[in-house]
Amino acid sequence: MNKRLPICKQILGDLISYDVLGGQSNLTILDYIIGFLIERRIEYYLVPNDDCTKASLFCRIGPAADGGVILSGHTDVVPVAGQDWKTDPFILTEKDNKLYGRGSCDMKGFIACCLASADLFSKAGLKKPVYFAFSYDEEVGCLAGPALARAIKSHYPEKPSMAIIGEPSVMKVVTGHKGICVLKTTISGSAGHSSRIRQEVSAVHVAAGVIRWMEDKMEQLIADGRTDSRFMPPHTTIHAGMIQGGIAPNVIADKCTLYWDIRVIPRDNVREIIAEFQHWCSNYTAELQKKFNGASISTVEDHPPVVPLGTDDDAAVVRLVCKLTGESETETVAYAAEAGQFAEAGFQTVICGPGDIAQAHRADEFVDINQLDKCLAMMDKLCGYLSS
Repeated sequence: MNKRLPICKQILGDLISYDVLGGQSNLTILDYIIGFLIERRIEYYLVPNDDCTKASLFCRIGPAADGGVILSGHTDVVPVAGQDWKTDPFILTEKDNKLYGRGSCDMKGFIACCLASADLFSKAGLKKPVYFAFSYDEEVGCLAGPALARAIKSHYPEKPSMAIIGEPSVMKVVTGHKGICVLKTTISGSAGHSSRIRQEVSAVHVAAGVIRWMEDKMEQLIADGRTDSRFMPPHTTIHAGMIQGGIAPNVIADKCTLYWDIRVIPRDNVREIIAEFQHWCSNYTAELQKKFNGASISTVEDHPPVVPLGTDDDAAVVRLVCKLTGESETETVAYAAEAGQFAEAGFQTVICGPGDIAQAHRADEFVDINQLDKCLAMMDKLCGYLSS
């Protein structure tokens, strides 16, 4: 076991004790991290939100030299309400070589490994720097990632070249994830007796047509060969997750709301798909208004799109992290993350972190201690690489 594992476990316990959920202020856990860095005389910078109730943090350890590596994670977690936890989710509990607690896997385990390696990096005489980058509100839409990546790029005179996002990947090297955009479509029709369905505009019936468009669009993408075999399913998906409308079986619905998402593979552009949908809705609305002038279909983003990640397998960051971890194969994941946002900012990016995504967001979340040990070993080898 790595000699830094005890301090890593201690730090992880401290981090888990801060029950900062996505959407909430993260200043408490941020104060802990700031105190940790101040003790080691590591200069840090903040990227606050508009009202300064939340902030991302970044810092550099090592010289102002090009070619450094960013290690990034998020400080927020998902709720525990309604889940059947056997342990206190905000007290680290060790059992059977596992560490239980909310965020142990997603993704405070990685942040703990970073902080536990701060002294290692500081004392190593690095020739290229390592950067820590910790965000907020990842769990409610990766809201802070773009600003954090841009801040690192603009703040330092040198140019970091790579980023490792420590989402749980069982320490496998992940080169791709899908992007996501969640949308809300509101449909207005005309209320009336259900016997008048041919004379009125049912918002629920219109919603059914909208969902049919989604299914047809998916089939069109496949037929057009817009697939990527690295993903499952190997194409962009469009999915309606919630629908609300109507007041009674015999009343034509004049309102209906649809919540849906688009998960794009790297080669597809979510904005283009939304624009095509809006054009279709415009034509459909014109037809509906021949029956009822007040008919409308309006769509807004429920949160901003998260861009996909599609790093080439022969990229320098892939070769490096495969060497650091001893992995020879790469993977892709179906979930969205901040990795695509760092790549969009100009950093070669992969995902690689301790823990299994299958344990995330569920009761009795845990990270295997061996996973933390492997992550610390990666930090050791990264230190050697940056020192050479």
